[in-house]
Amino acid sequence: MRHGTMWRGVDVTLAMCPLCSDDEDIELVRDLEGGRRLVRHRCGYAWERGEPDGLKKQRPRAFDDLRARFPKAEDVEPAVLERADRLKERYLATRPGFDPEVAAYWEKYQRIFSPDGLRTCDPRLLKDFANSDVGAHPGNQSVFNAAWNSMGDAAAAESTRRTIEYLLHGPDDVPCEDRLQELLDGTKSFAMTGFKEALLTRVLCVTQPGRFLSILKYTTEAGGKREIARKVYGLELPAPESVNWTLGRLIFWSNDLLYTLVGAGFANQQHSAAFLWWAKDQLDESN
Repeated sequence: MRHGTMWRGVDVTLAMCPLCSDDEDIELVRDLEGGRRLVRHRCGYAWERGEPDGLKKQRPRAFDDLRARFPKAEDVEPAVLERADRLKERYLATRPGFDPEVAAYWEKYQRIFSPDGLRTCDPRLLKDFANSDVGAHPGNQSVFNAAWNSMGDAAAAESTRRTIEYLLHGPDDVPCEDRLQELLDGTKSFAMTGFKEALLTRVLCVTQPGRFLSILKYTTEAGGKREIARKVYGLELPAPESVNWTLGRLIFWSNDLLYTLVGAGFANQQHSAAFLWWAKDQLDESN
């Protein structure tokens, strides 16, 4: 059975095999108690998928509890905050604002990512977005590009459209943080291959430029939101492999935390993000 097909009238929408990163020939072995399913890849590896019954009822409380436990701006030590403020003062005195062409480019894609724009836009505009570094560099997109070329413009554009539509305009009863996690997990059959954390976050940056910092990874050796929070503000954010937090939630909540901490005075959020990377590098060099 191939990825995304039906079994006894049930849509078998599965992530790729955790062992071999292949999403083809995954079969449903049997239904389990509590609404989960046991599935198996052709390599022989089996694992459980799906949400237990009742999880959606429990989600609001668990979501709010976790959100309340996430580090807050007031958790930063006063001396560390003063150090960050001094760095900010130095940066704003010597570093210019951001390229005005970025705003025009992002306004264009705000129109494209509207419900009407997604339905009618030229497919190539979606592929171009994934490979552009205007305002935020998403890194190498070879997986996305290979999938696009294999699927063809029409099918790849449809998958990309539905991915962006679900992230931005999905059901209101599922928080955007959790819709993001579903797309990261690949639990939606329409999710575009390779359109993952950096590109999904870039979509959020474009469509909510007053909120999202153009830092496209939660954690990375080069400096994601987790590393910046640790280095600049002395805060230890949760590990992304923690199942209870989920990466989708951590992406949102770490962004909001850094947005609060960095404060006003910048031309836009790209300018704020540039300061945070600069500040991290200054502190790296001083050690």
